[in-house]
Amino acid sequence: MKLVKLVKLNNLQYNPNRDPEVYRRPVNEEFRLQAMLNGSGTAQCRFTVEGETLCESSVSLPGSFDCKFSYDTAGTRMGDLEIEGNGETYHQKIRIDVLEHAWIG
Repeated sequence: MKLVKLVKLNNLQYNPNRDPEVYRRPVNEEFRLQAMLNGSGTAQCRFTVEGETLCESSVSLPGSFDCKFSYDTAGTRMGDLEIEGNGETYHQKIRIDVLEHAWIG
């Protein structure tokens, strides 16, 4: 049984091959990262972006890790989701795209 069942960004299943447009948010709008976890015991979960820890928690398994954050400047950042539990370590790079302003049209 895999430790991580599903990773979602902004309520959509995260897929690095999907058009990044679907995950984008404008400046100061909240992003939501979730990881659905399997197993028993606890898992240590951490989400960092460019060396800054945005969320860190211990999750009782099975359960979910929930991280909400926003940025006040536009740009693309690479985040790193790291989850350790059940003798397993999971890493996932997450691309965070922040737009200057909301799409109009």
